[in-house]
Amino acid sequence: MSPTEPSCRPELSATLALRGAAVLEQGLVPDALVLIDGPDILWSGPAGRAPAHTAAESIVHDGLILPGLVDLHCHGGGGASFPDAADATEMLVAVHEHRRHGTTGLVASLVTADPATLRARTGELAALAAAGEIEGIHLEGPFLSVARRGAQDPAHITAGDPELVRELAALAGGALATMTLAPEAEGADTVIDVLAEVGALPSLGHTDGSSAQLTRAVERSGAALRRERGRSPLPTATHLFNGMRPMHHRDPGPALAALDAAARGELVVEVIADGAHLDARTVAHVFAIAAEDHVVLVTDAMAAAGMADGRYRLGALEVTVAAGVATLTGGDAIAGGTAHLLDVVRFAVNEAGVDLVRAVRAASSVPARVLGAQDRIGALGAGRRADAVLVDAGLAPVAVLRAGVRVTD
Repeated sequence: MSPTEPSCRPELSATLALRGAAVLEQGLVPDALVLIDGPDILWSGPAGRAPAHTAAESIVHDGLILPGLVDLHCHGGGGASFPDAADATEMLVAVHEHRRHGTTGLVASLVTADPATLRARTGELAALAAAGEIEGIHLEGPFLSVARRGAQDPAHITAGDPELVRELAALAGGALATMTLAPEAEGADTVIDVLAEVGALPSLGHTDGSSAQLTRAVERSGAALRRERGRSPLPTATHLFNGMRPMHHRDPGPALAALDAAARGELVVEVIADGAHLDARTVAHVFAIAAEDHVVLVTDAMAAAGMADGRYRLGALEVTVAAGVATLTGGDAIAGGTAHLLDVVRFAVNEAGVDLVRAVRAASSVPARVLGAQDRIGALGAGRRADAVLVDAGLAPVAVLRAGVRVTD
């Protein structure tokens, strides 16, 4: 067909067309068009290259269009806590709190608890995953370091128990996505192998281990994940630096080893860029050192996200929130975050100087890839679920779409 002949491609029929500056898979596109049909994205790209189309509704946005964000590590929000909720209905309060602020894909995190509690909470979350309300389940413990427990209940921290992992994975019905464990914990090697076997990722953290122990755990995790061909070939590190033995020039500890592994492309590191967990320059250094797409921004949010200062709970422990910072009541250990993921992206860009596109990818396409869901969520690309966040020039949310529907509650 010559350039002057009309195209034979049929006209696309969309239910919604979004136009404006957008972060697409190829980067920041100043004048982009995203065509949505029901729950899915039909086409996206520069508006000048758009195929012939009609749209039942069009929105021209003068801010920025982002893909729906994906949080791999979230304990709650809106006054509700996944580890403490009475039922799935209460858990949905937290899901909707974050969804209204742009987190269209969320992994619900539990904390260290007794096996009966873990079974009960996992069962409730499995129902939410089956209903499509959450993307998966994260177990933070109980195979952790007591010395680096942070806001984890020491009474229930135990040696690795592969049978408990298998039982919880079965209750999760395929929704168990990640599990935090300390590499030096007794039985950690077996737990790593079993996690890969059941389709979950080892997430190394809450550790007092050495640099060598962390490196060895990364190697074992990678080998197990490749062998089992799971959701991702790479393990993760739970909130890098937090809940880890500090660095010292004669004792480098686990954090440097994790960062090294991320630089080699062998590990994805979580970063809580909320201004409380890490200094802005630390966030900048992590992005500068780690390989492209090997940093994921997370919130570690607890019930106080979106709420006023006051008293809250995180599992069995009492938490006090003052000036937006959550700490264990009567102590100084940080007890989760109070930010939404879009707040974390904003801090990374405005305070740490992280490139906008890279920060957005660290909160969307990178966590989607960790979950093995990169073909479904995490990007404004054809065939993905129609998840989008419209933000203003200050990266504050203006409107949120999930599966093509405006989020209103």
